[in-house]
Amino acid sequence: MAESLGKRAFITGIAGFAGSHLAEYLLGAGYEVSGLSLPEGGTRNIEGIRPQIQLYLGTLEDSAWLRSVLAEARPDFVFHLAAQAAVPQAWAAPGPTLVNNILGELNLIEALLALEMRPRLLIIGSADEYGLVRPEELPVRETNPLRPNNPYSVSKIAQDYLGYQYFLSHRLPVVRLRPFTHIGPRQGPGFVSADFAKQIAEAEAGLRPAVLRVGNLSARRDFSDVRDMVRAYAMALERGEPGEVYNVGSERSYSIQEVLEILLGFSRVPLQVEPDPARLRPSDVPEIVSDCTKFRMRTGWHTTYTLQDSLHDVLEYWRKRVREA
Repeated sequence: MAESLGKRAFITGIAGFAGSHLAEYLLGAGYEVSGLSLPEGGTRNIEGIRPQIQLYLGTLEDSAWLRSVLAEARPDFVFHLAAQAAVPQAWAAPGPTLVNNILGELNLIEALLALEMRPRLLIIGSADEYGLVRPEELPVRETNPLRPNNPYSVSKIAQDYLGYQYFLSHRLPVVRLRPFTHIGPRQGPGFVSADFAKQIAEAEAGLRPAVLRVGNLSARRDFSDVRDMVRAYAMALERGEPGEVYNVGSERSYSIQEVLEILLGFSRVPLQVEPDPARLRPSDVPEIVSDCTKFRMRTGWHTTYTLQDSLHDVLEYWRKRVREA
């Protein structure tokens, strides 16, 4: 990606799970990297690269501040990753989720237009936009109907189509992605692989009983490594067609039971598995798997990490976090 040398990239949510991996990848590819993070969000994930990036602490809700930041950063590429991404939190607080995810993106786009800037802009949607996918519709293509089944899904559809509207109305070079489930180091609890890994690491350290609490293990999901995913983000802006939307995923599904068994195989202590009623939510969608033909044909992207590789690194990350606590 030598063509990226000297290009300026701006990442919203730069200190988050995917944002921090994206920043590392872009630095390695020769980009100049800046980005914003919430003041209260913490910068643990980017401490290793902090001297190499320009970090702005603030919120997308502050329109005047955002314009001043973008005027200083002058990005060629904008990666919009900042969002409230936890489905349980969206159910608990649907209003704030919708406001945060939609208004934040609107303010970002309006700031770019006010500054008469036309960077290539990546809007991160979600496979959750597809919602209630029927078995006969697998693997899911970009043309599949969107049937949102939670407030987070609705917010991501709004972000997706808001970006498309500004492409049509203002010719802003917007590329939209619908990433499927991605896992890896730095993902917080509340997501299945990280939640299992955290419990295992704490049990190994003697901080909890050797019992692993689990929810629904039968659901099948399309898992990719976050490090493959952020490479897709960069390729989307470099090679994607403005106005288009692309699925990004591994194009195969794994059951949560398979994820659990792989992690148990890495555990240093024997563990008893017990269902937790608080985690047992009925799965409206038994299986979802992506068709990424459109993105692969456009960019040449493919996954490189196996599920075993990813889960090993997730567990190692949580072992380190537990030791440092």
